[in-house]
Amino acid sequence: MSPEEFEFGLAPIYRILKKAGATRAGEDALIELAKTLDQIGVEIGRHAVELSTHAGRKTIKAEDIRLATKYVIKS
Repeated sequence: MSPEEFEFGLAPIYRILKKAGATRAGEDALIELAKTLDQIGVEIGRHAVELSTHAGRKTIKAEDIRLATKYVIKS
């Protein structure tokens, strides 16, 4: 996958790594983290949609995201 295929640009990914304490990061590392965050975000989104649908709502709420995140992170 090329960086253009991710929902996140490489600059925000680099800033995340800087916040984590990195002083330098290769482009391959940025692309890999972007790919991983994209996959996790889609999975959380899927579970949040299921939760809101189960609750009879079309709108995804913050609580749906929180619950979906707990489910995905534990998996």
